[in-house]
Amino acid sequence: KEETIAIATEALPETSSSSCRAAATSRSKTKTQLAVSGPGALPRARADARAPPVGAMSRDSMYDHHITIFSPAGKLYQVEYAIKCAQTTSGLTSVAVRGKDSCVLVTQKKVPDRLVDATSVTNLYNVTDKLALLTTGLPADCRTQATRLRHEAAEFKFQYGYAMPVATLAKRVGDICQVYTQKASLRALACVCIVAAVDDEKGPQLFKVDPAGHYFPYLATAAGSKESEAANFLEKKVDDLAGYDSDQTVQCAIAALQSVLNADFKAAEIEAMLIKGTDRCHVLTEEEIDGHLNVLAETDA
Repeated sequence: KEETIAIATEALPETSSSSCRAAATSRSKTKTQLAVSGPGALPRARADARAPPVGAMSRDSMYDHHITIFSPAGKLYQVEYAIKCAQTTSGLTSVAVRGKDSCVLVTQKKVPDRLVDATSVTNLYNVTDKLALLTTGLPADCRTQATRLRHEAAEFKFQYGYAMPVATLAKRVGDICQVYTQKASLRALACVCIVAAVDDEKGPQLFKVDPAGHYFPYLATAAGSKESEAANFLEKKVDDLAGYDSDQTVQCAIAALQSVLNADFKAAEIEAMLIKGTDRCHVLTEEEIDGHLNVLAETDA
């Protein structure tokens, strides 16, 4: 019995030390688990869960966060997004044609809501009495551009004493749009502007300005969701445009719109503006538009 008690007494410290080691190991594991699952580790775990596999993300996809960052391919993605937005967001197509002695701006007219007063919905603006503007893009941006063009034209006339030439106005608007691509604190306006007037020296003039600041004179041009299709239609007519009178110019623009949209419009679905000679900018009435539609229908028949 004494030997058994002695053996048990000698084994007791070893057993209690083993228990202590086991308890310490358990506590360390618990601390490790708490550290891994603690609040500080959650963001890393979620970030790892969100991170795409290597090669799944395009190299250029990280260069569209700011308008001032060039991609390795030499692109400004935010500017391209603004141009794309101006072309597709409104869902409208606009056409502008320059004739022998006149310019015509034609676009679709869509009222967003039946409760909205249809007379307040337009994409055609008088910048001055003899200078017209056709906008395509986000409605708010288009109105902002129209207001800015009116301000620039009025400021020019006040400073120099004569009406601002359409080429000078187009250049000024292009310069302003280009500045919007140089600062990260600014946003490019999603608006394509087509400016038209009859110049005293050069005759009918037509300019197109995009959100990047490009501006060029055109014989005929288009903007919006069906821009390329309308441009293809107008290219076939380009040799005849110089001989068109005002009525033929209007009918050419409406025919281009009908061709690319594959639709027969009603007079209320189109808005058009005519700039001719020394006359003021004239917005065509529904009766006048209906008369041109009848002529086109008879020609097709």
